[in-house]
Amino acid sequence: MYALLQAPPAQTVQGVVRDQTGAVLQGARVELTDESGASAGTTTTDVKGTYALAAPRPGSYQLTVRFEGFRPGVVRIRVVAGRTPAPQVVVLELASVPQEVTVSGGEAISAAANANRDAIMLDDHALNDLPVFDRNLVATMARMLDAATLGTGGVTLVVDGMEARKVGVSPSAIQQVKLNQDPYSAEFPRPGRGRIEVITKAGTDRYSGSVDFTFRDAALNARDPFAETKPPEQRRIFEGVFGGPVGDGKRGSFLFTLERRDEDLQAVVVAAGPAGPINAVVAAPDRGVEVSASINHQVGKPHTIQVRFTAENSDTRNQGVGGVTLPEAGSNDSGDEAQIIVGGRSVLTAHLLNEFRVLAGREVGSSVSINAVPRIVVLDAFTGGSAQSDQRTTEYHTQVTESLTYLHGKHLVKTGFAIPDFSRRGFDDRTNFAGTFTFSTLDDYTAGRPLSFVQQRGDGQIVFLQKVFGAFAQDEIAVNRRLTLTPGVRYDWQNVFTDNNNVAPRVSAAVALDAKTALRGGVGVFYDRAGDGPIRDVLRSRQQKLVRYVVLDPGYPDPVAAGSAGSPPPSLVTLAPDLQTPSTIQFGIGIERLVRKGTTVAVNYLGTKGVDLFRSIDVNAPPPPLYAARPDPAFGQTREIASTGRQTADSLQVLARGRFLKRLQGTVQYTLSSAHNDTSGINSLPANNYDLAAEWGRADFDSRHHLEALLTWKAGVWADFGLAVSLASGRPYSLRTGLDDYNTGQTNARPSGVARNTLDGPGLARVDMHWSHAFAVGASAPGADGRAFRIGVDAFNLLNQVNYAAFVGNLRSPFFGQATAALPPRQIQLTAGYSF
Repeated sequence: MYALLQAPPAQTVQGVVRDQTGAVLQGARVELTDESGASAGTTTTDVKGTYALAAPRPGSYQLTVRFEGFRPGVVRIRVVAGRTPAPQVVVLELASVPQEVTVSGGEAISAAANANRDAIMLDDHALNDLPVFDRNLVATMARMLDAATLGTGGVTLVVDGMEARKVGVSPSAIQQVKLNQDPYSAEFPRPGRGRIEVITKAGTDRYSGSVDFTFRDAALNARDPFAETKPPEQRRIFEGVFGGPVGDGKRGSFLFTLERRDEDLQAVVVAAGPAGPINAVVAAPDRGVEVSASINHQVGKPHTIQVRFTAENSDTRNQGVGGVTLPEAGSNDSGDEAQIIVGGRSVLTAHLLNEFRVLAGREVGSSVSINAVPRIVVLDAFTGGSAQSDQRTTEYHTQVTESLTYLHGKHLVKTGFAIPDFSRRGFDDRTNFAGTFTFSTLDDYTAGRPLSFVQQRGDGQIVFLQKVFGAFAQDEIAVNRRLTLTPGVRYDWQNVFTDNNNVAPRVSAAVALDAKTALRGGVGVFYDRAGDGPIRDVLRSRQQKLVRYVVLDPGYPDPVAAGSAGSPPPSLVTLAPDLQTPSTIQFGIGIERLVRKGTTVAVNYLGTKGVDLFRSIDVNAPPPPLYAARPDPAFGQTREIASTGRQTADSLQVLARGRFLKRLQGTVQYTLSSAHNDTSGINSLPANNYDLAAEWGRADFDSRHHLEALLTWKAGVWADFGLAVSLASGRPYSLRTGLDDYNTGQTNARPSGVARNTLDGPGLARVDMHWSHAFAVGASAPGADGRAFRIGVDAFNLLNQVNYAAFVGNLRSPFFGQATAALPPRQIQLTAGYSF
């Protein structure tokens, strides 16, 4: 008897269609054809830009995507029995652009400016395939940033084309996270490795969603090396996403997200007091809720409107505690914010694309010290008394972005402007109203001999407008199918720290030597910004709203007992008369090669020069050789914010991405680098204000070797693993005397002849691993119709490597040459979810 042969089940070919800006294209026609050219099925993308087609049998197929006003995109797909093809992300260019279409997993090397193979992209599937701590894709991507390209405010986060401080939606609503795509683009204020771009999801034409739960408990974790017992830590993260059609779903959709975090965290105190070592574990609970709701509506075929509302509430306790900071010096913080975003995208003609977004929001925050007594700081031994961090902030802000993309012949021109910050900021600041005593050693503390007493007085209330503006124009010139030139220019401006000539030219070029090899290079100027903190310091000093007083060798506990008559002279914060906006000049050249099917390797040299960097200088510091008295006795410390810092950084980066073995794929990045500068930031003061040359040394972030890997191993239905590896050589720290050798009230003095950052910290080694499995719900395969139940286990720092942090360079500290903290030990994270 012969068994009846059944046809194998059809494999689903699926993915998403986007334009060159990253926006999804609804209504695009998708056709699947077999090797003979016969049609195997057609469909159109939904409001989410997604498509799904069933391949009737294994074999080779061609996927063709068409949308009015755009060039057709063609993808070749191989369908293998029993294996679902990887989702394909097809990016269409405006009509007549003579370049190849960028395709996820595509084979041909393209000369397009945004098709560089040293870019790194993670999508929503990475949440299920990789070890992602707290399901935070942005933090996972941040491990591959280049610290030399960051601005004063840190990484630049761009969400759906608009600068943001946070993503604003739950992790399941993230479609894609990108780093270093088109690194010299004039559209953005920072280079490619100094920004992270996030694209969020929209609703679909059918009701769907997911519910996820993430759980961690100390019972499953290893013990912190500085804790005598295992802290009773637990984290619970609840997440839900639900979306679907509005009306018949042909023109509108909605998406709702909810995330609640209940985190019972613990802080480990490692300090030294007069009675001996202090070791404690302190509860630091954190609660937060975030909700978002969005509606997308298509007005005719070429116009799409989106409205999104987001709100977040947070409450944390015992903040700032840990290391040498005692529980009594903590604070309780809370925050509440809400915002609404209205955006639109229009294909005005076959050659013109317009996009705009407008945001309006409100944010309120407060910090309350647990104690109201003076703060006590014994350098690198313990910090107690009080946090002295009491303040309340309010902010009403508006943001606007507008861009036009125009195609004419071989030119793809994009121009626009952005107001990333126009805000009214109010501060009721009572920080350090009770004052701070600083002692050099424990013996000095026992004897009541402080180095200094610092206190603020005044009403502490200030309201100001913060205004930031940027504009750009860029032309991507397809000289021919092999050569692309992309010149551009950007202009940036902000108030208070005003510098009106911040014109930043940029240019990049790409040459496709053949279908597998391309050369890329570029050079550009990128201007920095000062954040609201320095602006607030300057305005309060100008208005004498909050005055800072510094008393050297004060009495204790009564600082006036040192013999001071009346109030000490006030300290000031000023701007240098020749202040300029800092700029970074980045230049690089590299080669990228398709080494095998589905695998590319990119090798790049990257140079960075920081010019006119922010730093602070006490221009009223006591002069040498005695350093006895301030030149102007009517004032204390006069902190002048100047732009005289500089930085050089060079790196060689090797990045491989794609399929390395039959079942192993992902991204591996190795960087060999060197970075030197003479400033640690806008608030950093030199050890000796009359010897700025001694500040030149290794940058705080300098790490010679750095390896990052994000890999997935598809070994079988029950053996799919994700792996994240971080290896880095040590960063430097400075040797300090622990004394105020220059009578400035600062305690960052170094021994004579010793430059900044001469000591070496330890390296970093961390391996994270993920396992997950999806179960079918009903008769269909897992996820075939969107219904699946998932479980997962993540092990962070799997090998339980002790990675020490916070090394002490103070010669007078009982912890000199030692660490007072460590990065987390092995942690186990359990996840469960249901999608429908």
